[in-house]
Amino acid sequence: MDIELARTFLEIVGAGSFAGAAERLHVSQTTVSARIRTLEEHFGRRLFVRNKAGAKLTPAGEQFLRHAPTLIQVWERARTQVAVPEGRRAVLSLGCEPALWNPLLLDLLLWMRSGAPEVAWRADIGLADDLLKRVTDGVLDVAIVYAPRYQGGLKVELLSEDELVLVTTAAGGAPPRAADYVYVDWGPEFEARHNMSFPEWVNTATQVGLGPVGLAYILAGGGAGYFRRRLVQPHLNRGRLHLVAGAPRFAYPAYAAYAKQGDAALIATALEGLRMAAAGTKRDNGDAVPLA
Repeated sequence: MDIELARTFLEIVGAGSFAGAAERLHVSQTTVSARIRTLEEHFGRRLFVRNKAGAKLTPAGEQFLRHAPTLIQVWERARTQVAVPEGRRAVLSLGCEPALWNPLLLDLLLWMRSGAPEVAWRADIGLADDLLKRVTDGVLDVAIVYAPRYQGGLKVELLSEDELVLVTTAAGGAPPRAADYVYVDWGPEFEARHNMSFPEWVNTATQVGLGPVGLAYILAGGGAGYFRRRLVQPHLNRGRLHLVAGAPRFAYPAYAAYAKQGDAALIATALEGLRMAAAGTKRDNGDAVPLA
């Protein structure tokens, strides 16, 4: 069976309609309909009932929904493993949210050079929902995310419990003026808690969607903003940044998400390295040493 048929089926389920699936897949609605017609011919059963509200699964469609993700996962795993580079036993596919790649993903990759030299790796940066979907589909082995949405077929492990702290370049850690404040988008949970604590900063003039960009901005030109404590600690130690006294702090944990039916050996390797990275150590010639 063409694996794109199963993908199209799942996109319709996710979007709730053939039109929505066509938009997600960047194909015409006619193409989507043709794929489902082919799939239904394979099974000899209708999979969807279409109406003005969209598309509803038939009993046969409900049954196929239990198996379609596994079909895709098995296919993607086979495709990845066939492409193993010479001299390596397997390929580890990793995904990470932009705000978490440094240092967590970076430290993991550094650890793997000596901790798992027989494993090739591929790393991508993306948004949490997309990364988790790719884990479910078998495209990724492990995703490093903040506040994952728990869903069937996935396991989630807490890696670290960082926090977002308000820092400023002003000497003494004086509370910033609105004109000096840089709002960093750390996600909807942070936004809700931030706006409750600082209603006067709901619509700031300077906003960025990536923590490292905001940090580089205030270090170069001055200002204040919320950043991960682990990321700003070296600058606090050197006196380039200062904590704003009395400012609320917000939890910012990191999780590893992986498929229950994934490659157990590869996932174990990734988790070992991630635990080392989260603890602030990497393997160097077989020994654990502090990370800079």
